[in-house]
Amino acid sequence: MNNLGKLGELKASHYLVKKHYTIVERNFTSRFGEIDIIAENKKYLVFAEVKMRNENSIAEPREFVDYSKQKKIIATAQLYLAYHPTELQPRFDVIEVFSENDKIKSIKHLENAFQLV
Repeated sequence: MNNLGKLGELKASHYLVKKHYTIVERNFTSRFGEIDIIAENKKYLVFAEVKMRNENSIAEPREFVDYSKQKKIIATAQLYLAYHPTELQPRFDVIEVFSENDKIKSIKHLENAFQLV
């Protein structure tokens, strides 16, 4: 991952903290894949995928979290939950980070972006 991608994940983490989430883990990896951010609030344990694109991109960042990527995130989340039981409701979010000229311009948080199928 390049420096701008790392900065995007860091900014997404800061965004969640401002929204009263606690960051539980970043870049959790399993044999199935990786989850960029695991965060919690009073009700949810959020598995967040951070996608960054230029503001002028022809596609929205969320469009790059396709079915195959969702399956990997879900499998990784299930493994995480097997070792970290919780009473919180799991939720899968996508955090879109928009950049321009190598600077972060805006963040869009899509709650419950996809679900177990």
